[in-house]
Amino acid sequence: MKHVRKAVPGDIPRILMLLEQVNMVHHDSRPDLFRGPTTKYSAEELEQILSIPDRPIFVCADPNGYVMGYAFCVVSQYENDRLMTDVKTLYIDDLCVDEALRGQHVGRTLYEHVVRYARSIGCYNLTLNVWALNEGARRFYEKCGLKPQKIGMETIL
Repeated sequence: MKHVRKAVPGDIPRILMLLEQVNMVHHDSRPDLFRGPTTKYSAEELEQILSIPDRPIFVCADPNGYVMGYAFCVVSQYENDRLMTDVKTLYIDDLCVDEALRGQHVGRTLYEHVVRYARSIGCYNLTLNVWALNEGARRFYEKCGLKPQKIGMETIL
């Protein structure tokens, strides 16, 4: 049985391995934009992030504590903005399931936990970005009920 909990410093080596998997999905599809193999954060940066209340990292672990996937989150809120209403948002900065463990509902378990967390802290919505090249992730998020909010476009010069 798997369970979701907040990440702790002991999870950092495993999180780094998963971050590299995410990087390589992007690098393999867009080597013109993404270096590989590398990670978005260093171990030191992850240690700092773990101490920031508005940037929770959740991990899904098996009964032995083996991290099967993670969700990096960022809580933000507009207040008295000239344009935007005063809403609190939970942004999923990154969600990854070990490629060897996909199909075991780890991603869904993580996502549902994050939704419950967002509701518990009074968030109005949950947002995320997904690269067009990552069709598997797009399909997963659509199955979870997410819909496009905005679309980024490019032309290569």
